[in-house]
Amino acid sequence: MNEPKKSTQKQDYQKQLENVLQEIKDSRPTLLLHACCGPCSSYVLEYLSAYFNITIYYYNPNIFPPKEYARRLDELKSFLPRFPPALENSVKLEQAEYNPEDFYEATNAKNEVELQAEPEKGERCRRCYLQRLKVSYRFACQNNFDYFTTTLSISPYKDAEKINVIGRELEKTGSTKFLPSDFKKKNGYLRSLQLSREYGLYRQDYCGCVYSKQNTEKERNEKHGTICNS
Repeated sequence: MNEPKKSTQKQDYQKQLENVLQEIKDSRPTLLLHACCGPCSSYVLEYLSAYFNITIYYYNPNIFPPKEYARRLDELKSFLPRFPPALENSVKLEQAEYNPEDFYEATNAKNEVELQAEPEKGERCRRCYLQRLKVSYRFACQNNFDYFTTTLSISPYKDAEKINVIGRELEKTGSTKFLPSDFKKKNGYLRSLQLSREYGLYRQDYCGCVYSKQNTEKERNEKHGTICNS
């Protein structure tokens, strides 16, 4: 899937989400929620569990190293039984196969080396969004979910426009509807920070992939060096 042309008119994805929630009120359709970690899932589950029967889909081949992947998954597993909105609404968790080569093949960053040093929200990230959403959407369609979305838009380091454009394009290829979102709006990101503190959730200090880890460490070292040399 190539990157679709963007609309020149800025989209209000939070408003679009609210419109859908009004339409489905009291019907409780099924929702496959792609999630990257417990902290990002917290507010989204609190917000959406009253409207949907939710299954979380953990597909994140980008996460590096494997022990970090396992740590984020374990944190999510331990969080769900302790979080009333998830427990009371019987939120389920599906774990996809972890194959890091999916990420490297999708982004081609090993060959296009200029992508490795890109800041967050660039083309490397767009290709990563596309890969994770494409596989998740396929699972949603195969298992007859009514709706599909992702927690990714809650992060200020993720491009909600690119995420929603990809979701809308995927919706054209299958039977499951895409649920538009910009979960950072309405203080969603702030609420996720509050919930993380309340439940003692592990919050990672980089997005997930080896390149984001390297770039974060480089920025930290440069900042530290500047302070030391001042």
